[in-house]
Formats: sequence, C-alpha cells, structure tokens
Amino acid sequence: MKALNIFNQLPKGRSSDELFETLRSGDGFKIERIISTGQVTPEGQWYDQNSDEWVVLLQGNAKLEFENCTLTLGAGDYVWIPAHQKHRVSWTDPDQVCVWLAVHIENNEE
Repeated sequence: MKALNIFNQLPKGRSSDELFETLRSGDGFKIERIISTGQVTPEGQWYDQNSDEWVVLLQGNAKLEFENCTLTLGAGDYVWIPAHQKHRVSWTDPDQVCVWLAVHIENNEE
C-alpha cells in the first residue's frame, strides 16, 4: 500500500484540454480527479448524468451553472448534484490550476 497525493503531476500552465483521471471505480461508483485551466462546458451544452455526483473544488475558482442559478466556487466548496440535474461549468480560472474531486454514485431508483 502506498499513499498518493491529489496534487501530484498538475500541469504547469494552461492546458488545451480539461483532464479527467479515474482514481478508483467499483460497483456503483467512480471517483475522479478533474483538472481545469480555463476550460468551460461549450455554450448551450449541459451535463445530464444518470448518476448522482458529489463534487468538491480542492484548488482554484470556478462557476457551476444550473438551469435556475449559478454557483461561484472557491477552494473547499462542494456541491451535491442529483442524477439528471442539468449543469455546466461556465467558468474556471485561467490563471491557476483548478483541481476537482468528483464522486459519481449510481442511482438505482431508475
């Protein structure tokens, strides 16, 4: 067994793509690290996921947009997003690396 660090191997500057890394997955769940450096969800596109999601912004600043509101997030802020709650990332700080931790949990009630 060895300890790993969520902040290891972060990009030094702005990347052209947002980076998604699955840290662990199993029966009914997935934990992923997401690295953003100014990326946003394309205008007019929404995430509409089959799973519930708990997401925390560990580093950086960002905005999550929902159909009826926008949340401004800073380091340590977290959100519970129920399955099929449409949302999008409307802004991530281009001047710093944003590190997200997302936990996706299958919703077996469908």
